[in-house]
Amino acid sequence: MTTSSLTADNIALFLQDNPGFFQEHAELFANLRVPHPNETRAISLGERQILALRARSKDLEWKLSGLVHNASGNEKISQTLTQWCCRMLGEEDAAQIPAHIVRSLSDLFDLPTIALRVWNLSKLEDSEFNQDVTDSIRSYARDLLRPYCGPLGDQEVAAWLGTPPATLAIIALRPRGHTEPIGLLVLGSDDAERFTSDMGTAFLDTINELASASLLRLQAPNSQQYA
Repeated sequence: MTTSSLTADNIALFLQDNPGFFQEHAELFANLRVPHPNETRAISLGERQILALRARSKDLEWKLSGLVHNASGNEKISQTLTQWCCRMLGEEDAAQIPAHIVRSLSDLFDLPTIALRVWNLSKLEDSEFNQDVTDSIRSYARDLLRPYCGPLGDQEVAAWLGTPPATLAIIALRPRGHTEPIGLLVLGSDDAERFTSDMGTAFLDTINELASASLLRLQAPNSQQYA
């Protein structure tokens, strides 16, 4: 190999293939200077390696801090859902469950606007919770296999909220083991970042299961209407 053909890649490949080079040339390793990554001065290879390790350690600390923060947030939401579930289990009058769902979710999750509509629950008739339910809304709920999270857009159900939210989440209430939904739960927020299309929906799915199971108390015994 001639001097003119020697490149940085050739040198890097040589050093990778010859890990004992600097051991055999210890004096060169000790005296070799390289540019500082953030300053104009030169430093030794040892100092440069220490700086690289510190940078990597700092990056790992940031990632760990993010994981701890997320874990703390998830634990808080989990505790909130548990409190909500306990409140619903303690409700003796099944007819009060729809109002309880709306009121408790608003209090526990600090949401300014929440709307709930249900249908075909024989023990809940002529209620505010089964008004303004159109065929298109029922069809929408049937096709909504996972919660919608995002901007207001032209969502028909947003009319239930009164005040237009910046973002909203729409949950089709589909009890476990049932193919047909029994209602829709709409959560509205003034925060443009509260409900986004890329957010996880695990907790919203849990809300669906808990609310749906509670609302089934308003279904006539032995009914096979939704199976």
